[in-house]
Amino acid sequence: MIRLHDLRHTHATLLLADGVPVKVVSERLGHASATLTLTVYQHVHPGMGREAADRFAALLEG
Repeated sequence: MIRLHDLRHTHATLLLADGVPVKVVSERLGHASATLTLTVYQHVHPGMGREAADRFAALLEG
């Protein structure tokens, strides 16, 4: 059984994983601040640090 809360969590997780700005996701969820959104959902993306480093390296090369 899938609860509404599960769909909400999936919605936020997929948007963040796709690079949607956290402020936009926060507003869609009705959170008072982007800090709350990051506190709840950021742990879902452990590979984001590596991706950021790779993207930064590409900017330096380009």
